[in-house]
Amino acid sequence: MSVIFSQTSRPDPGLFFTRNDRNDPRLGQIVSSKEKDYDAADIIILGCPQDEGVRRNGGRAGAAAAPNAIRDQFYKLTPFNIKKRLLDLGDVNISESLEETHDTHYDVVKQIIQDGKRLIVLGGGNDVSYPDGRAMSEVFGSERWIGINVDSHLDVRIAEKRNSGTPYRQLLEEKHMLPQYFYEVAYQTHFASPIYYDYISNLGVNRISLELLRSRDEADIELREQIRQRFIGQSASLNTFFGFDMDAVRSSDAPGTSAPSPLGLRAGEFITLVKYAASLANTKIIEFSEVNPNFDIDNRTAKLVAIGMHRFISHAA
Repeated sequence: MSVIFSQTSRPDPGLFFTRNDRNDPRLGQIVSSKEKDYDAADIIILGCPQDEGVRRNGGRAGAAAAPNAIRDQFYKLTPFNIKKRLLDLGDVNISESLEETHDTHYDVVKQIIQDGKRLIVLGGGNDVSYPDGRAMSEVFGSERWIGINVDSHLDVRIAEKRNSGTPYRQLLEEKHMLPQYFYEVAYQTHFASPIYYDYISNLGVNRISLELLRSRDEADIELREQIRQRFIGQSASLNTFFGFDMDAVRSSDAPGTSAPSPLGLRAGEFITLVKYAASLANTKIIEFSEVNPNFDIDNRTAKLVAIGMHRFISHAA
């Protein structure tokens, strides 16, 4: 356990907000970042403040500042309905290359989930899904976990160097994830390469477009029904990973992202999907990526993720 504290840096104490009002406590007064509180914690918060993968993919830089921008909003929220014990481990130590950073992130994530904790990951670029998914595979086995990519893009690019568009191709090609246990959710067809779509279709990846989500009264119903079929006949040890690329949310609700779009999930639909992730007892990792504070308006995107974190924690099974 002490190893992961040496592989990370503690969060800035100035982010832990307080109103100095005993009748109005805030999460900044309750969440610990101390090593001594790790064993007792139920849920760990971990940042990966880098956007090298976004730059490699031709996106607009800025996501490296996201973990602290999100924390700044999260710690202002109240602990209403929160019963779980939280620890903010801080940020993964960033190396000179994306590959080295991913290796460190993988080591830390693997230890956390081996220790039986649930984990909230704050990107950074969506490339962080690769070390997160690799850790899921190492701890549980590729046949014992479901991966869900909530994103307007498919993120199965072929590229000379890994980037924010390649994580799920890496996981599939390296056999860390089985295609029948992988879900592409809320993708927008006008952003999907027909070649990459055929790739996931031929593999048997589960595909739920934004249009299909909208065909139901609630955003999570289609996803809920498809995942339920995967749980039928499986033991309770089938684990889940949710990756939320904030590009999936329409720019009027989340203007500060790496690749904004006027179309996408509404804020309420995003929260509904987060609460669904929380309702599954075996959700081990929930990841929020591609927030770009450089382009945010009134911290709207950081606030939305902070509220999403609050809903995940307060609704955790």
